[in-house]
Amino acid sequence: MHPVVREELLRDDHMQRLNQAVRLVSDSPNRDVREIGSALESVEVLITSWGCARIDAETLAQMPRLKLIAHLAGSVKGFLDDQVWRRGILVTNAVAANAVPVAEYTLAAIIFANKRVFQLNRFYVTHHENRAPWTKEAPDVGNYGKTIGIIGASHVGQLVIDHLRRFDFKVLLYDPFVAPLASREMGAMKVGLSELLSQSDVISLHAPLLNETRHMIATRELSLIKDGATIINTARGELIDQQALERELVMGRLYAVLDTTDPDVLPNHSPLYELPNVFLTPHIAGSLGDETQRLADCIVDEVERFCKGAALKHLVRRDQLPRLG
Repeated sequence: MHPVVREELLRDDHMQRLNQAVRLVSDSPNRDVREIGSALESVEVLITSWGCARIDAETLAQMPRLKLIAHLAGSVKGFLDDQVWRRGILVTNAVAANAVPVAEYTLAAIIFANKRVFQLNRFYVTHHENRAPWTKEAPDVGNYGKTIGIIGASHVGQLVIDHLRRFDFKVLLYDPFVAPLASREMGAMKVGLSELLSQSDVISLHAPLLNETRHMIATRELSLIKDGATIINTARGELIDQQALERELVMGRLYAVLDTTDPDVLPNHSPLYELPNVFLTPHIAGSLGDETQRLADCIVDEVERFCKGAALKHLVRRDQLPRLG
């Protein structure tokens, strides 16, 4: 992992717990596994995170005793060779832990979107007036009885659905890999994408970025969304056709809360910076500050379970990879 990850995420008590569970090769991280040197032959558990060089078949050959890769971050698709699973090496990660703050952000965005908090804030700051009940400035304002559309039953998507249970919402889910019964058990009604888009007051994206999902929300899909609805994106910017989205937002027909865009940092001339119907944040929905400690807690817990012979809670299976972002 990158040395900064070690400094920011792993506290002294994390290191003490690891030292009690295993014999650490070193307290200092390496970015490339091969930098560990001759000790590679004895390594049974490898803790990785952001900044880790790709672990390929050649690297794995130097770790004949490796049994577990515990990834102190999210997706493992980009740096683990398929040989990892062929050798029967267990893989776990902190995706579930990182999903918690994203789901919290999304819940807050849904509540604020229906309450028109972002738009009424601008109005109040500009006009210094209270125009209650705000029916002219914010028609259909409020959270009671609204329909929320969730695209993707990922870790985040499922957490958001669970959070929404306590509110007076109708929750729709689009995910081709989830059966209707499983959707109902989560607390949502499974529907097609077109139905979700046309019926929802707020639409929140939680799908992985795959070839099949790139620009899954484009001109046709955006045209199905009813006037005044809000689209929230905390997943990947490329899920939405950025130019098509900008056209809709410039017209003022839709609202948007965007934590991710395409590109990740919009160009200086982007109209989205100034539009009153758009609320932008710089990719902050995931773990920040003390929230990163949840990731470390998760992975240290997994290492301890492994060392005790207990089942891992966050095992990454090979057959899941094609559907992971």
